[in-house]
Parts: sequence; C-alpha cells; structure tokens
Amino acid sequence: MLGIHGDNAPMNTERPAFVWTIAGSDSGGGAGIQADMATIQDLGCHGCSVVTTVTAQSSVAVTLVEPVSAAMLMAQLTTLLSDLPPKAIKIGLLADQTQVALLADWIASFKIHYPSVPVIVDPVMVASCGDALAVDNCQDIKSAAKSALDFKPFKGLIELITPNVLELGRLTHSDVSTKAQFAAAALALSQSLDCSVLAKGGDVSFGCTDILDDTHAQTQTNAHDIAYKSNGWDLELAEDYLVCRQVRASSKLHQNGRFWLASQRVNTRHNHGSGCTLSSAIAAVLAQGFVLQDAVVVAKAYVSQGLSAAIGLGQGPGPLARTGWPNNLSRYAKINLCDGNFISYQLNQHLDVGNDLVATVLSATDQATAQVRIASTPPQNILSHGFKVLDADLGVYPVVSDLTMLESLLSAGVKTVQLRIKTGISELTTAELAESDLGKSALGRCESGKSKSGEPELIGSELEAQIQTAIALGKHFNAQIFINDHWQLAIKYHAFGVHLGQEDLAVTDLAAIQAAGLALGISSHSYFELLLAHQYSPSYIALGHIFPTTTKQMPSAPQGLAKLKHYVALLQDHYPLVAIGGIDLANLAKVKATGVGNIAVVRAITKAKDPLAAFAELSQAWEQCSLSEELAVKHELGAKHE
Repeated sequence: MLGIHGDNAPMNTERPAFVWTIAGSDSGGGAGIQADMATIQDLGCHGCSVVTTVTAQSSVAVTLVEPVSAAMLMAQLTTLLSDLPPKAIKIGLLADQTQVALLADWIASFKIHYPSVPVIVDPVMVASCGDALAVDNCQDIKSAAKSALDFKPFKGLIELITPNVLELGRLTHSDVSTKAQFAAAALALSQSLDCSVLAKGGDVSFGCTDILDDTHAQTQTNAHDIAYKSNGWDLELAEDYLVCRQVRASSKLHQNGRFWLASQRVNTRHNHGSGCTLSSAIAAVLAQGFVLQDAVVVAKAYVSQGLSAAIGLGQGPGPLARTGWPNNLSRYAKINLCDGNFISYQLNQHLDVGNDLVATVLSATDQATAQVRIASTPPQNILSHGFKVLDADLGVYPVVSDLTMLESLLSAGVKTVQLRIKTGISELTTAELAESDLGKSALGRCESGKSKSGEPELIGSELEAQIQTAIALGKHFNAQIFINDHWQLAIKYHAFGVHLGQEDLAVTDLAAIQAAGLALGISSHSYFELLLAHQYSPSYIALGHIFPTTTKQMPSAPQGLAKLKHYVALLQDHYPLVAIGGIDLANLAKVKATGVGNIAVVRAITKAKDPLAAFAELSQAWEQCSLSEELAVKHELGAKHE
C-alpha cells in the first residue's frame, strides 16, 4: 500500500490522537480554527473544532465579530465528547465573559471523567492586523480592546495559558515594560490561575503600552532599539518565559521550574496566526504523550520554522507555513534556568534528613558554590568545543555496579563500560559531612542502607577504593570506563569519562571535568532534557528509559519507541546517542529500527546467568541489525538507479 506521499513507505494505520480546538473562525484562513486544524494535522493528530465566534476578517482587517449562541456552543461540546473524546484541548478566542463562564463550568465537569487531559488557553484579544476580537457585549471594537476578559473562572482547571506581552499586562493589570516586570507578571499569573504560564516575548514592543497604538506602531527605529535594550530585551532574540506549576508526569527537577526560552528572531511580517499555531502545536504534542516542557519547546521550534518559510497571501501579514515536525536543532530554543530548584532537589534526593540538618551540614561556602553553579546553567564556563569527542560508536554499552563483573567484561574484550555505584548522599557534600559528627551520623545511615535498586550502598573510603580500582582496570585493558555520578573521584584517578544525570548538572563542576580532559555522558528523559544536555556539548547523550525497567526508580514514564525515533531524528547528526532502559534481545531489533546507534544495557547482562555470554549474544544481534539496515539502504539506492 502506498504512503500518503505516493512513495513505497507503508501507510500509517495507527489511529491518531484527537485534539480539540475551541476557538473562533478566521474567514481569511490564517488564524483561529483554520490555523489550529492545519497545525494539528501537520503534527500528526486529528483535529476537532468547536466554533465560539465567527469573524469576518482578512489579512488586513476584522470587520465583524459574532459569537455563537450558548446553545450552539454546548451542543458542539456535547456532540463531540460522545464520539471523539480529546487527548488535549486548546482554547482560543472567546467572544465574551459569558462564554468564559460557560466553558469553565463545562471543563470542571469534563475533568471529573478526564482528569489527565491537558487544557491549553491562548487568551486571544487582538488580531494580527490590530483589530479587537473579543466583543464582551460591546459593539465598538476599540472600546472592546480596552477591556480584557477575566479568566479567573479557569483557575485550577487548565494546564497552561499562553499570553503575549500585551495580553500578560492586561491579565495581571500590571506594567510589563521591562523584562523583569514581564517575568514577575508571568509568575503572578501562574499563581492566580494555579497553572503553568508561557509568557510570549516574541512580539514584544515597548515603544508604548497602549494595545491598539502598539499594534499599529512604527517599530525598528533607533529610539525603539534603545528602549528594547534598556529594558533588558535582546533585539536579536525571541524570548519567552515559562513558569511551570506542578507539571504532570514531569521530572521533579523541572515540574515547578522557571525558564527563559530564547530563539533567534525571524525577520518577517508574515506572522498571522502565530499565537494560534503555538498553542495548538503545544496541544498536539501533549496529545502524543509528551510532557508540558517538551510540548512547549517543540511548538516553539515549529513556529520558528513556520515563520522562516512563511509567505504573503494577501495585502497584510501572511500565515505561517506548515512544515512538519521540527527536526532542525537550530530551530530549538536555548534554555536558561531561572531559579534554585536544583539545590533543593539535590538535597531532598540525597539527604534523608530534615531541612535543619541540611542547613547545618552545608556550610555557607558550599551553599554559595552550589548557587553559583546553578546561576551559571546553561554552561557559560564550558569551552565552546564542549567535551571530548568519542572516536567510535559505543555499540552495546554495559552498565554494571560491581568490580567483579566489570573485570570479567573487560577481560572478555569489552571496550566501553559504565560503573554505576549509587550512594545515599550527594558527592558535593561528602567531604564536609565526613568531617563532622553530624555528617558521620548521616553517612552511617546511608552506608548501612540499600539503594533504590536494592544494591548495598557504599560511602567514603570503600567507594573511593572501588572507583580507583575500576579506573585502573580500564587503563590496564585499554578500555573506556565511565564513572556514574562521582565526578571528583573520576577526575582524581583520571577516568576516561563521567556520566551524569540531569539533577547533577547544576551542582557539578563541569568546567573541571572538561579541563581534566574527561569525556561526559548525560542522561535525558525528554525533549526538554535533551536540549539541556545539548547545551553542554557532551560526548554522548543517553535517551531513556525506553521500556519499563526495574533497575532503578524512575520519575518519568517509559519513553517508548515513537519518542525515541523523534529524539534520534533531532540529534543523530550531532552526538552519539545511547538508548537505555529495559532493552534486551526481545526488543533490540525494534530499538535499532529507530535509527539509534548505541544501546546501554543493565539487567539484560547483570541479571543473566552468564553475563559474558549475554553480552556476546546482544552484541552479535546488534551487529546483525546494523548489517540488515545497511543492506536495506543499499538495496533502496540500487532500486532508485535502475
């Protein structure tokens, strides 16, 4: 059967996720329902529409805005829900406060039966051409624009709201003339609506504060440029501020984080429907099982891509181009973390003690050092060339927790192994803890316990001795030994490399690792974490966990093969990629089919009756998959030339 583009690829018969858009109709086709439906389909979902408002508009004007009746609005919602229940909902233009109240009541009832379905609100107030859209029972468009709908009925019912700078000022009744005020208003809105906020700075223009005058303002003057820079904004960047609030299924590290997302500004006037496109793209990505932070960065890249390829259709601003799932890494935003969540997370994870003990154990110097490292994330102190580049693919990459198995694998000729010895305390504070009676007490509790994987936990001199021995074995067998977590000891004994989790990045001296010439591997569990890892230019990035795993307790859900394929498409030309988590002989071929070049295996080797035989069998199967893939490519190329 031919694919949708007429090639020989098999047609995708899997049922797409249903995404609803509850918004206004744009008769010009560039924004509103029309833009939403095009975006949802372009990103692989099936769109369903609930029309709130009919607008008579083109690329240059909105001449009439007419809301549908309450009965019609409810009938659309009820009819759709009985047959096509959504995986995500995007809400756009609401004509008046009556529609806000009605929809809030409906969502409250809907959430009783569908509590995990995310609802995204784009608080549309003004069209790209500058005319008002929300009527609020006022026939005068300019008067309507001076008022703003009250979205407080949505408090606690929605996952995300996406105001631009002018909408943010109106929703919070605050001055957003500076970048700091913009961020403060976004945080205030998050608190007042009990949801995450993506405050969009891409169309920021601080020449004046009136919504109508600003929309029609003459921009790009020298005076305007000065205003931008003096208020903290960079003219070259489109900067959005993401405030996360109890993000479902997200890493504990990021579920309440705050981040600046910065992309290169696209110099085009053809931006009609960019806000609609962004919010509906977020909904479409969420509907496919990604976490909120992932959905935001993918949607932002999608909009950037669409703006770059946009063309004019009418006399005014043209709509965004629909360019498919964004796989160009340059289109993705740079992420800057804005708070100290890392340090609190690190302490809570690694010290099973109260806050007063934490404060006692960590000296003022330690806390200051940690905060400096947090403030410097992403890594301004990492050299531009990043970390050591690996000479060859890792292939099947064993992760072991004891020296006996490590030595057996090395003796059998395995050239890359990771030693993962988990302890009950962060290495950042190990030395300081050992110097105090209080610290010794905490260390004693950790040493006598078990890790989350059930392995005995090591600490202090015993841990150091094992890591020193592992590194020495690696040198003896001319192998690449990566030490998990314990970067100070890895530097001290000149390991080949270090592997870190996301929670370790801000409290690790990455510049010291780089200066020591060590390779660096970083774990990731989402698009968002992939981008954070990429900003350090590591030696490799681990992608996981792909399948359910029992080797360690994971905060996130299994990523699955579909997500892995997306990650590989984005990064395969930039880094060696390592899939990890529940991989064994039974699923190895399916993992290879995603295009990933390497796999890390834990249980399939460490729990095998004969670990060496298990490794040999896995390696042979992986190589056979590679050979089959190579032959298939050659066959395809040969067929094209016949």
